[in-house]
Amino acid sequence: MKISLFIPCFVDQLFPQTGMSIVKILERLGHTVDYPEAQTCCGQPAFNSGYWDEARVVAERQMAVFRDAENVVIASGSCGAMVKVFYPELFHNHPGEKEAKALAAKTFEFSDFLVNKLKVVDVGARLKGRATFHDGCHGLRELGLKKPPRQLLEHVQGLELVEMKEAETCCGFGGTFAVKFPMISTAMGEVKCASVTETGADFVISNDSSCLMQIRGILDKQGKAVKTMHLAEVLAQT
Repeated sequence: MKISLFIPCFVDQLFPQTGMSIVKILERLGHTVDYPEAQTCCGQPAFNSGYWDEARVVAERQMAVFRDAENVVIASGSCGAMVKVFYPELFHNHPGEKEAKALAAKTFEFSDFLVNKLKVVDVGARLKGRATFHDGCHGLRELGLKKPPRQLLEHVQGLELVEMKEAETCCGFGGTFAVKFPMISTAMGEVKCASVTETGADFVISNDSSCLMQIRGILDKQGKAVKTMHLAEVLAQT
């Protein structure tokens, strides 16, 4: 299968190892991975801030870049939701509506693609330790991806997966939300990190790098030794 990889801004600029891990996993499974270098932001910051006209300009470029892709895999529940759920809304009754729906139909968040498209739950990963999983808001609430990442983690040899009480609670990042309401964002993050620490986990895992950045920042300030890892980084371990 030919797979076109869409790398979100956070991954591109701050967590490139996440993208490289996805390539390793997909190639390990025997697939061909293509990275269209003309891709840019999905337009979510503008969309969430109410600048829909500006968001369409960015989205139109993405639709053109991935027009001929067979399958598009995104390393983020947040950006995945933007393309799969909000592009059709953004272009409703606009000239690009048909193309937006076409791209949405062939776009998958990483864990969704592995479990529901490829029907794979064991990628041969190994990681020793105790881990807990953080559900990013978009991946959970917009894409409904509660089970896929856990199914994948349950098959990682040597990894004990434990649920934290606040698994579905927002970490407080929310993109522009953290900038506009830093005190609220921090308080929400502290609730999340307290729940992570309570599990005694060595790792907190998520399929959103932006959430992990928020959690990592607070854990570091608290002097906690819990490590943050993207799901793809875990699955790339052998």
